[in-house]
Amino acid sequence: MSKIAATVALATALLSGAAVAQSAKPTIVLVHGAFADSSSWNGVIASLQKNGYTTVAVANPLRSVSGDARLVSDVVASIAGPVVLVGHSYGGQVITNAAKGHGNVKSLVYVAAFAPEAGEAAADLAGKFPGGTLGAALAPPVKLAGGGVDLYIDQAKFRDQFAHDVSPEATALMAAGQRPITEAALTEKSGEPAWKSLPSYFVYGDGDKNIPARALAFMAERAHSKRTVVVENASHVVMVSQPQIVAGLIEEAAR
Repeated sequence: MSKIAATVALATALLSGAAVAQSAKPTIVLVHGAFADSSSWNGVIASLQKNGYTTVAVANPLRSVSGDARLVSDVVASIAGPVVLVGHSYGGQVITNAAKGHGNVKSLVYVAAFAPEAGEAAADLAGKFPGGTLGAALAPPVKLAGGGVDLYIDQAKFRDQFAHDVSPEATALMAAGQRPITEAALTEKSGEPAWKSLPSYFVYGDGDKNIPARALAFMAERAHSKRTVVVENASHVVMVSQPQIVAGLIEEAAR
């Protein structure tokens, strides 16, 4: 083989190896919770994409645990290769149920999120410890034609309740564009949790007013969290106010 041919062969092998290494990075699937939408992950996504991760921010319907989990499960099934599932708030209950039966899900990351045991509902866990003030911050329920109600946070109370560490200008937009959740979704019981068989990671703020920090610490300890990051004074939307911290933990879970 000539020197030129050998050089080309070596370069091709190195490039192929680099491509394989790059493609081996897990896809990060992000699931938002109630009163938020997929844009709440924008800061986290920017950081992850900069470091070479493919990201998918699912539009969580917020209609029912079982239905929302099926949707996320379908997204996971469509992805070739390893996946890290990330859930915020109620989205934590969704990923807890959606991960089951998928061998490509390698780890779970709970971002100020519910990690229920079988038979528990988000509403049960939110009220397990004192400190949550969501109930008093809700707007009058919106009655649905098919039965049940949608819940929103009162826009005037949104920043103080949900995102006190985010700018007033940003929270005004978040409040106007918030996605409602059905009351039924918050009271629906969870199935057998995936955190019992998958490595789990937790990050939350100790200033969270939607899910008290004591409840989040309880769930992290119960799930035998591989690493728990508590951000001083951070609100319920720690992924908006501290995207680098959240992205860093996701990358740790991906490795």
